Amino acid sequence: MTTFGGTDFAVLVIYIAAVTAWGAWLGRANRGATDYFLGSRNLPWWAVMLSVVATETSTLTFLSIPGIAYLGTLAFLQLALGYLAGRIVVARVLLPAYYRGELSTAYALLETRFGTAARRYASGVFMVTRLLADSVRLFATAIPLALITGWSYPASILVIGAATLVYTYYGGIRAVVWVDALQMVLYVGGGLIALILLQGAVEGGWAAILDQASAAGKLAAFDFSASPAVAYTFWAGLVGGGFLSMASHGTDQLIVQRLLTCRDVRHSQRALIGSGIAVIGQFALFLFVGLGLWVFFDGRAFDSSDEIFARFIIDEMPTGLRGLLIAGVFAAAMSSLSSSINSLASASAYDFWGPLTGRTGDRPVMIAGKVFTLVWAGLLIAGAIVFIPLSRGTAAVEVALAAASMAYGGLLGAFALGVLTRRVSQTGALVGMTAGVGTVIVIWATARDTVAWPWFVFIGLAVTLAAGFLFRRQG
Repeated sequence: MTTFGGTDFAVLVIYIAAVTAWGAWLGRANRGATDYFLGSRNLPWWAVMLSVVATETSTLTFLSIPGIAYLGTLAFLQLALGYLAGRIVVARVLLPAYYRGELSTAYALLETRFGTAARRYASGVFMVTRLLADSVRLFATAIPLALITGWSYPASILVIGAATLVYTYYGGIRAVVWVDALQMVLYVGGGLIALILLQGAVEGGWAAILDQASAAGKLAAFDFSASPAVAYTFWAGLVGGGFLSMASHGTDQLIVQRLLTCRDVRHSQRALIGSGIAVIGQFALFLFVGLGLWVFFDGRAFDSSDEIFARFIIDEMPTGLRGLLIAGVFAAAMSSLSSSINSLASASAYDFWGPLTGRTGDRPVMIAGKVFTLVWAGLLIAGAIVFIPLSRGTAAVEVALAAASMAYGGLLGAFALGVLTRRVSQTGALVGMTAGVGTVIVIWATARDTVAWPWFVFIGLAVTLAAGFLFRRQG
């Protein structure tokens, strides 16, 4: 039975109201699209770093990753090694290319190299992928709110979406980055608090937890299996995770937009590589929370793995602290959702609306971007509601990563063709992207039990490059 009381509700409501008001206030100086979508290109690198980490991990880290360790081992941590390696490549290869011009979105680079069609095609792929992946993220956040209040999932999704929309609409990217930085501190703090509470909640504390986990083989962090059907192996983590990170942090407007808010390429590189180091620590933190929960709950079954940590917070934590931890869940959700809404709106305004209408001035693009902010918020909320009947027994983090990975290989391949060679035409880039994305979708639909999702980006990249090189420049 839920024990979320008046004090907890007060903490939660005060936090949401304060963050929403602060985020809206941060946008008071926005005068045009450069302010609204790029923060005047002068945000500090460390704030951008925290925003990147908050954006990419969010609620899925807070709720899903403890569930993964609860049901399995520490093997998920292998992905983080690839994540760092991929960021280093992006920092050295793609970021300098972005900063050689005054680019407004990630896909403007493709227009410079190939043409308008390549830019719009890639931007469209990004939009569809981001809508699918972040609808799942939003649904994951509705789980604890529904458990707390007894509201339905649709009602919970609407509350989260509405609160996030307010500060995103008024504050723009400046609000997104600064609120993300604050919210990352809060939800990582929540994970640390959980570790401390589990020390007292389990007889023998963490020594006993680690002994039991070791005896059950749950401390295994490395699996050197070569089977492509196993999702979490060293090779899948290093290769699959590396290419996934290259794609997500080098070609996805969700992340690239943040990196373009830094003052120069050196600050952007610090933010990107620093985020990779932070993610390793963050994954480890929440995986160990999952191990502690496995001992605390004695391995009992739950309807959804994403419910496990939420249930511990609601039923086992002291009053007041419980409210703070649920605020951490909301912080994680709002950071991811606000980032998604703002990046989708910027891609819509810069890549489609401005060029198609001929209204590319700073203020008209900002006004259009605010309209797109409303549109994309509505679509994400609707997508989260649609995911409800599909969620049973599924870890949302894996669904979101698999959805994103289906498109990332094609996008990364297009950027590789554009940056690393001059021998491929726009037709080659378009055909390559289509072949890469299409191949991975077919694999997911027909053979996902044989080929695990961490390999999707690598496969999509290889197919994109191969197909692209069939259309070399003539003469």
